[in-house]
Amino acid sequence: MTAISAALPNPLANPLAIPIDQLLHGVAALPDLGVIRAEGEEAAKFLHGQLTQDFVLLNTSEARLAALCTAKGRMQASFIGFKRSETEILLVISRDLLPATLKRLSMFVLRAKVKLTDATADFSLFGLLGDAARAAVDTTLPPWRRVEAGDASIVTLYPAEGQPRALWVAPVSSPAPAGDAVDTEIWLWSEVRSGVARLTVPVAEAFVPQMLNYESVGGVNFKKGCYPGQEVVARSQFRGTLKRRAYLVHADSPLAAGQEVFEAGADAAQPSGTVVQSAAAPGGGFDAIVSMQVSAAQAAGLLAGAPGVTAGPAEGPALDLLPLPYELLDDI
Repeated sequence: MTAISAALPNPLANPLAIPIDQLLHGVAALPDLGVIRAEGEEAAKFLHGQLTQDFVLLNTSEARLAALCTAKGRMQASFIGFKRSETEILLVISRDLLPATLKRLSMFVLRAKVKLTDATADFSLFGLLGDAARAAVDTTLPPWRRVEAGDASIVTLYPAEGQPRALWVAPVSSPAPAGDAVDTEIWLWSEVRSGVARLTVPVAEAFVPQMLNYESVGGVNFKKGCYPGQEVVARSQFRGTLKRRAYLVHADSPLAAGQEVFEAGADAAQPSGTVVQSAAAPGGGFDAIVSMQVSAAQAAGLLAGAPGVTAGPAEGPALDLLPLPYELLDDI
């Protein structure tokens, strides 16, 4: 059980009362991301057999949201992957997970004609928000499309607060994307508000992909071949109702990845969910993606917007539901 910390000053406090959507414009540095390079004639085939998405059919105008799972279907890492060429694929990953993930993937290379390396030092990564995204890429494109801009790869992402978002990846020698600088904390908040969770160390191996809505945001391909954990992931999707989903919530006090949440009035020893990703909200308080039991959310009235779940023990702050910016796929 993770105790809730004392309330802290909000680094994104908005004393000028600027409309929230007006803050989501510009270019943010992304120092918490790293890059794994898969290079070789069998790079796509190798990743296809390890991750939840189809990399064999990946072309250079697409990107993939994908996960690496254990044999029990638990996500060890999440990626945004794309081809720079027919023999080079980049996987963008949380930097704290990169060393362990690279080591694990490398264990399965065996005789495959692919070389895996930490290429973080070779690339610059930026987040494009609002007008900066519009200036760089056609923002009418759906998420997970790749566009080339010189040496740079621009990947369209899910929007936040109605504003387009994109990931810019380019060799370190390339000029930075055009646009006003935006604090990285604003980008992190936009990640949360997009509803697409990114795994970090505190929540590694805690969820099957559907617990983070990955089947609804393009993170799982149920028609591809085998990969570690595929049977568990498929069974979660095709046999009965999914028991746990990801929700967007707001709290007045700080939330942290890995923090447990509890249904009000229920057994204090039995958490009903876990904070996956959190960020300070510009309007005050903190927003988070929480993976939680659907039954607990319904019983607590959270789905109707009423506070009924707390972070930490019963005395923790109440969590209020925020609308997801995308539709959940119906259970199959």
